[in-house]
Amino acid sequence: MAMNTINGKKLAAMMQEGAANLSANSQRIDALNVFPVPDGDTGTNMNLTITSGIQEVKNNDQNHAGSVAASFAKGLLMGARGNSGVILSQLFRGFSKAVEKKETLAPKDLADAFDKGVETAYKAVMKPVEGTILTVAKDAAAAGRESAGQDDCLELMKQVLQEAEESLERTPDLLPVLKEVGVVDSGGQGLVTIYEGFAAAMEGRSIAPAEETPSLEELVKFEHHQSAQSHMATEDIEFGYCTEVMVKFADEQLKDHPYDEEAFREKLSEYGDSLLVVSDEDLLKIHIHAEYPGDVITEAQRFGSLVNIKVENMREQHSSLLEADKAPEPPKKQAGPSKYAVITVGMGSGITELFEGLGCSKVIEGGQTMNPSTEDFIKAIEEVNAENVILLPNNSNIIMAAEQAADVAEIDVAVVPSKSVPQGLAAMLSFNEEQSLDDNVSGMKESLQTVKTGEVTYAVRDTSLNGVSIKKGDFMGITGKDIISNGETVSDVSKELLAKLIDEESEIVTIIFGEDRSEEEAEELSAYIEEQFPEVEVEIHAGRQPLYSYIISVE
Repeated sequence: MAMNTINGKKLAAMMQEGAANLSANSQRIDALNVFPVPDGDTGTNMNLTITSGIQEVKNNDQNHAGSVAASFAKGLLMGARGNSGVILSQLFRGFSKAVEKKETLAPKDLADAFDKGVETAYKAVMKPVEGTILTVAKDAAAAGRESAGQDDCLELMKQVLQEAEESLERTPDLLPVLKEVGVVDSGGQGLVTIYEGFAAAMEGRSIAPAEETPSLEELVKFEHHQSAQSHMATEDIEFGYCTEVMVKFADEQLKDHPYDEEAFREKLSEYGDSLLVVSDEDLLKIHIHAEYPGDVITEAQRFGSLVNIKVENMREQHSSLLEADKAPEPPKKQAGPSKYAVITVGMGSGITELFEGLGCSKVIEGGQTMNPSTEDFIKAIEEVNAENVILLPNNSNIIMAAEQAADVAEIDVAVVPSKSVPQGLAAMLSFNEEQSLDDNVSGMKESLQTVKTGEVTYAVRDTSLNGVSIKKGDFMGITGKDIISNGETVSDVSKELLAKLIDEESEIVTIIFGEDRSEEEAEELSAYIEEQFPEVEVEIHAGRQPLYSYIISVE
């Protein structure tokens, strides 16, 4: 029997099944990441984004298709994380605009909605790149238009899904870096899994989720309760970082390092407490409170590739909890709004201190492995109580969420599109509270061009990129999207990176060392710079950032 129309309840079921399928496949989508660095990843960002959308849908009990679509779009907008999450939110923002007055959707309405979604998403991206989620959405919508004449929404959805799958397979032909690494586009794959869920729900079935590995969530909660941290002083916390790592077993690594759970658990116990290790045939999950998370990550990598990492500073969390537990003070008279506030993004207590020292009103914890959502920015904007707010994303994958927050904020908010911590610091040095918002934004944007950024991190898998052969576990020296150096020792890789970044016009080099490096190692790097480039001044700061051994600024 043909499905002539879709009502609100059916549309909600489609969205929930799409979200469930994306969630079940998010780790697989993460693994499609082209760049072999330990980043936040597409599957994770899209999953967090769509989860926010589904929460809004669940709060809407209407059977009006337009109303359900509007709720979904609102939730996606507020929860959008990373470029992939923002683009997903824009696809369904356009979708919802097309059907906002429709109680039910006919095939032509559904086709028009997919079309409008593509139009909206392309407008949201300053320089659209083909071979990405945008291309998959565009090709799928075109297939929907061709099928709009038939009187069956399900058949139209099947055509949309089929073309999305075929378009996904073509993405390596449009984006050479995908072909070089041997993957399809991760954002496009995420959209296909959503459309698979849509089609399944229309057929009245649920897609069997991928076999799940043991969840650590409840065990972690239990361990955290056992710590009874509210009865201790912050300075008494021996192991300061709550660390969670997920590894996908790799046969090649297991040949050299056979996995023995008991022996591995015993080894990790040397690094901290509150240790939990669970595994199945495919995945290994670890939770530990450690002082040096990098050591734990290194041990875990021996057995395969990293698919997820989460590191939280428990000392900072504990201090916040103690403050919250204090008896409330008498309410103070609400101060009027300040003229300006600058909100930025960073990971590592030392980096937070650097930005605060330069006058930032708030530093949102986040970065490569943890992209703040649009809602995170909006909450921060509300907290700072200012007439004018400037946002510094400090990561190319966070700029779109910041811009989306600026669009929906009720006060004057501007985004200075900083793509790195050094760019953000340079922008702050140009900020002048006596100037107008436009003049400040203009000057801060100009300052972004005065600094070069280098980062030293490690590869999470073997790959070959831009002609560079990289082995899993190698250190890599990166500037922008280019891998400048790689090798087995962080010192050699860092020196080669510096030699490429520093030129005759360079005056100041700032070294921000991470939690896995010591000040002595940073001093050795400084000595190398002073010997090789005697005209250059060197500054050293403890950023205490995870994942990146060094963040380097050259001005």
